[in-house]
Amino acid sequence: MSRRTRWIASAAVWGAVTAGAVAAPFYLEGFWLQTGLFAMSAAVGAIGINLLTGATGQLSLGHAFFLAVGAYAYVYLSSDVGLPTPLAAVLAVAASGVAGGLFSPIAGRLKGAYLGIATLALIFGGQHVLFNAETVTGGYNGRAVPPMELFGFVFADSPEVVVFDVPFGSLERLWFLGLVVLGCAALFARGVLRGRPGLAMNAIRDHEIAAGVMGVPVARYRAGVFVVSSMYGGLAGVLVALVFQRVVPDYFGILLSLDYLAMIVIGGLGSVAGAVIGAAFVSLLPQLLTRYGDALPLVAAPGSGGVSPAEAARILYGAAVVTVVLFLPGGLLGLASRLRRAIPRIKELRWANSAPEPASRR
Repeated sequence: MSRRTRWIASAAVWGAVTAGAVAAPFYLEGFWLQTGLFAMSAAVGAIGINLLTGATGQLSLGHAFFLAVGAYAYVYLSSDVGLPTPLAAVLAVAASGVAGGLFSPIAGRLKGAYLGIATLALIFGGQHVLFNAETVTGGYNGRAVPPMELFGFVFADSPEVVVFDVPFGSLERLWFLGLVVLGCAALFARGVLRGRPGLAMNAIRDHEIAAGVMGVPVARYRAGVFVVSSMYGGLAGVLVALVFQRVVPDYFGILLSLDYLAMIVIGGLGSVAGAVIGAAFVSLLPQLLTRYGDALPLVAAPGSGGVSPAEAARILYGAAVVTVVLFLPGGLLGLASRLRRAIPRIKELRWANSAPEPASRR
């Protein structure tokens, strides 16, 4: 397959995906829109952690902390301070970056399991603050999230908006906002990975000493990537807060950080597309099991004797992580690439087997 043919095929696929994403709010019900928005917010956060862990090789167990900073900073700045919601969202992402910057000296010096244990402290400290600083966080009950208002357009159920006879509520409006945010986040990360910073990050991941000998400032890059990853987490926190319409401390725990690590391992380490695929897998699976659990064996509502949908989801993508580590080092993205390369070979073999035998051999 020539380069031009591959480019045309890739453009056709991306065009179809874009058209389907834009048309989705006109055909999907609220459950699927909310599930898709959760997947978008998870994909933004997964891209951030993939820059840190997948591309640079720095293990972090505290990604959920930066989502909490972004979500609660947005609520506080828009509700208590009274800032316009777009400005509050930008400052919330900046606040996550500042939190990552305060931790970046440690991130620049530690690596591997040592950094993972250090970032784990962020989760425990953050949970303590979220539960006890009730005047800011609302404590156990959390706080309501003000809807985004951009250029006079409110991303809420009112005022009523009808497009092509389809009523556009908060989910339909947030759908397009989520697409724009995810697209911008993916393009920026893709540019970073394909440029000189990406080469330096991969060099640090593959061989830290060799990277230092080649002139790469290892500690500075580690600290910088940690800040960028933190800002991605803050952006994901703002988006998930807008979708949930309420932020509660229980959501931003250690399990959320482990979910993000599962996303990038399952999807594919070190790539933007792998982060998006893994985020879709991990975030959609519990929602689908919750909705269709009655039709599945051994899956039942909590307390009824079976495995709850949330537990079943964790078992399944835990098994997926083990499978990927043992048999698919490139994750689901690597599997898709293998299948794409195998299809032309299979066609060639079929054509060769079906070709008529030469006359000289008859």
